[in-house]
Amino acid sequence: MTPLKVGDKAPSFSGINEKGEPVSLSDFSGKKLILFFYPKANTPGCTAEACSLRDHYSVLREKGFEMLGVSPDNEKGQQKFIDNYQFPFHLLADKDKEVVTLYGVWGKKKFMGKEHMGVLRTTVVIDEKGVIERVFDKVDTKEHAQQILETY
Repeated sequence: MTPLKVGDKAPSFSGINEKGEPVSLSDFSGKKLILFFYPKANTPGCTAEACSLRDHYSVLREKGFEMLGVSPDNEKGQQKFIDNYQFPFHLLADKDKEVVTLYGVWGKKKFMGKEHMGVLRTTVVIDEKGVIERVFDKVDTKEHAQQILETY
């Protein structure tokens, strides 16, 4: 799959959030969406990233952003992640890896010298018309919100 780039139409998706409720890209029509993909809930890097977004949530909202996190965790794992860190945004439970595959963020990774398949930490900013406005493929987990704010 070719990586998504600025100017591409954001692929339409649907899935369920941590509460088992349906979520789709169309729910964010007319709004700017920060769609962040992370490998696994409650792990150090993913926690740092999500907490950075949580800590700057009010500023991001003031700038007109909605936010949705996506990982292959199940609903229970996503809810536990939210409960542990009081995230004010929903997390999509992409157990079948449909959304991560659709967005081209499921791929080969290296960890401790070994290759494996996993989520390539990426954030996609989608504009009000459903067009990709920005792609962050080098996410600074501790300063991710700042990375986004520096471009807006």
